[in-house]
Amino acid sequence: MTSAELLTDAFDRVRDVVHGAVDGLSPDQLAYRLDDDTNSIAWLIWHLTRVQDDHVSDLAGTEQAWTEHGWAERFGLPFDDADTGYGHSSEQVAAARVESADLLTDYHDAVYEQTIAYISTLSDDDLPRIIDQSWDPPVTLGVRLISVIADDLQHAGQAEFIRGILERR
Repeated sequence: MTSAELLTDAFDRVRDVVHGAVDGLSPDQLAYRLDDDTNSIAWLIWHLTRVQDDHVSDLAGTEQAWTEHGWAERFGLPFDDADTGYGHSSEQVAAARVESADLLTDYHDAVYEQTIAYISTLSDDDLPRIIDQSWDPPVTLGVRLISVIADDLQHAGQAEFIRGILERR
């Protein structure tokens, strides 16, 4: 198995968890928060997809799907187009309401497709390339991709946890 195949498998798993977390939920269920200072399913899935879109498009040297393919307009969120949700306040999390689960999964699928297209161009020799000198140690391409996967899976798991609570009610 090549590193590109391994990374593809990991992003496939993220996509599966994202779909499982949101499929069939109403806008109110997607916006549900356990308390006033927790994240909603909608925010978690939007955020993890925005971060993946931002980070992978930066690595690939392409425009983000969010802006290039009109997702920012379709979502209509009260955030700047460059916003990924990092550091959002409780009020900003509450503002992340979406019209449907399909909107979230369609955007995620578009980012997934761009991610897989980029990963398919990589060889094992690409992964040790330093892409960010501002950290100690400097960040390699491989570490950045694993970081995105880890963040995605954490947030997708949080979304599934909230879904489980909603389903038990």
